[in-house]
Amino acid sequence: MRHSALLACVSIMALAMAAPPVWAQAPDPQAETWVAKPAFELAALDKVTARVSALTGRVGQTLSFGTLTIAVRGCIARGPDQPSNEAAFLDITDRRDATLAFHGWMLKSNPGLSMLEHPIYDIRVAGCRG
Repeated sequence: MRHSALLACVSIMALAMAAPPVWAQAPDPQAETWVAKPAFELAALDKVTARVSALTGRVGQTLSFGTLTIAVRGCIARGPDQPSNEAAFLDITDRRDATLAFHGWMLKSNPGLSMLEHPIYDIRVAGCRG
């Protein structure tokens, strides 16, 4: 018990040094099971034209899709010995009204849990790479 608690603390400290800033907490209370990745892939849907686009880049990069500005602050994936899942920490702003449309973690396996609510666009996590 004591050894696993120490291992968990060391794992969390290692993840905190390689992961997004302190304000961006991992979506899972067992943070030691998540591994920070340097690159991401998002799937973007324009609901008006039914156009789907793959958006890829490196963590820290800001992308545009239609009137959206998407800043990817972090991308994490479960370790190889864990059930598959990935998550990205996103800040999404709509340039039409300069409001923050989404701020937080978005999970690949459960996009409905934390999603962008926008009348024209849909953004989903396709994966974390690296």
